[in-house]
Amino acid sequence: MTQPARDLNPARSARELYGVELHRQRQLAGLSLDRLSDIVNYSKTHLHGVETGERLPLPPISEKLDVAFGTGELFQGLWGTVKREHSPRRFDHCLELEARAARIQEFGASVIPGLLQTPAYMRALFEEGERGRSPKEIDGLVAARMGRQEVLRGGGSPDCWWVLGEATLRLAVGGPLVMREQLAALLPLVNTRRTTIQVAPFALGACSLTSGALILLTLPDNSTTVYHEGAGYGEIFDDRETVTRRMGDFDYMKACALSPRESAALIQAVLESYEPCESPRS
Repeated sequence: MTQPARDLNPARSARELYGVELHRQRQLAGLSLDRLSDIVNYSKTHLHGVETGERLPLPPISEKLDVAFGTGELFQGLWGTVKREHSPRRFDHCLELEARAARIQEFGASVIPGLLQTPAYMRALFEEGERGRSPKEIDGLVAARMGRQEVLRGGGSPDCWWVLGEATLRLAVGGPLVMREQLAALLPLVNTRRTTIQVAPFALGACSLTSGALILLTLPDNSTTVYHEGAGYGEIFDDRETVTRRMGDFDYMKACALSPRESAALIQAVLESYEPCESPRS
């Protein structure tokens, strides 16, 4: 049996406690990482990372581990503690993967995705969503998000495909001039060698992705991680079942959305509907 790559202290963090218990239960069951990977349908890489405390256990792996080891709700209980301890870091992990991704696919229901946002649009979002922050703190948040957009520049930039709910075009974040600038910034990216933007019109109706945001990040080794965000929560998944389901959801949205040419026409029409009656936020 392989040993953890580093010494874990179960008293130091919930994640390390989870890793120690996973290693212990796997040894008791006499299972290799390869065999456990087949049983719970998670990659050997992910299981090894959880066992060594280097990765967060991604739901619903805890329930599957309890079934595999016959441990009742042991891992589900441990996951609750890990979740409370690490919930602010989930999107940070998403950003780490985004910086290394070979392909990024994203659906935004009501807000323009961060990689496509203009500085004025970002600022307006932060001023509304981060009330109580000082102007200097807002400047830092805007700068950090702008830094994310570096992945779109240069010869090694990933292939990107966005599907935007029509609400993202019509929700007047920051006012008319901010929206005119934001929508104008989308148009050059609608159909290029590396970028595609489609709009899912209101007429499409309800579907599994009509709320929140979905990001599919495919790394150079062809592994894909899903980040799904809704009101008050964000979850990361890399198990085959969830990834396959969410990739299917995104493919369905692409098939039902307007073509890039039709999407550009709608973006232009909505842009022109915003009367330039005020100065953009600075």
